[in-house]
Amino acid sequence: MKCIKIAGLFCAVTLASGCATGLNSMQEREYRAMQSENVLVEEKSPTAGAVLGILPGGGSFYAREPALGIVNLLFWPLSILWDPISGRDGAMAINYDLSKQKLKRDLASEMSELDNQLTLGQVTNVEYVAEKRKVEKKYDFQ
Repeated sequence: MKCIKIAGLFCAVTLASGCATGLNSMQEREYRAMQSENVLVEEKSPTAGAVLGILPGGGSFYAREPALGIVNLLFWPLSILWDPISGRDGAMAINYDLSKQKLKRDLASEMSELDNQLTLGQVTNVEYVAEKRKVEKKYDFQ
């Protein structure tokens, strides 16, 4: 009886903490904005992550969570309850992070080009400030 209680407690803890950390509400909003502006880098498909979550540990392995994938593999019949969500959330988090990194690089590249134009005297200070604001607004998805 004691072993059953311990196993039940372990399963409850696994269920409660088993899902990959998804995006918070602010990140979710940025994700949707990037998606609507067609700038989202989609390396991993959230749908594929959810579908693979039906397989033993598939969603977690797909979302680059190997330790969680092994746990889900061991608890496979039960892991069907949370691993599809874990795979979907993990894929979305990967896509979000890659998109933010790409936007950061693109912003730095455009700002560097604009700085070079100012240094070479190709734009005036007024034009520089106006263009800088346009570029910053272009990459702001908050």
